[in-house]
Amino acid sequence: MIDREQVRHVARLARLSLSEDEEARITEQLSGILEHVEKISALDLNGVEPTTHVIELTNRFRPDVPVEAPPREVLLEAAPEGDGDSAGFEVPSPQA
Repeated sequence: MIDREQVRHVARLARLSLSEDEEARITEQLSGILEHVEKISALDLNGVEPTTHVIELTNRFRPDVPVEAPPREVLLEAAPEGDGDSAGFEVPSPQA
């Protein structure tokens, strides 16, 4: 279904550098995927409801209810540094 030249073309578009082995493997994998899609496309799926899960799931989160935030002073008690008014939390630099 898919040949190596098509894989090379897509790799160029995605700016990927593929080895010969990777090209062969991806060609085989993509062809297999398209064969499965072709089989599914041949099925009569009229009247079949689309699903995201095979079993029904329910949301298990608590309701999103706004609550009053604690006072600033209480939150800043856990701050490691500061002089009272300018207390803050120190976060490591990404380069560290």
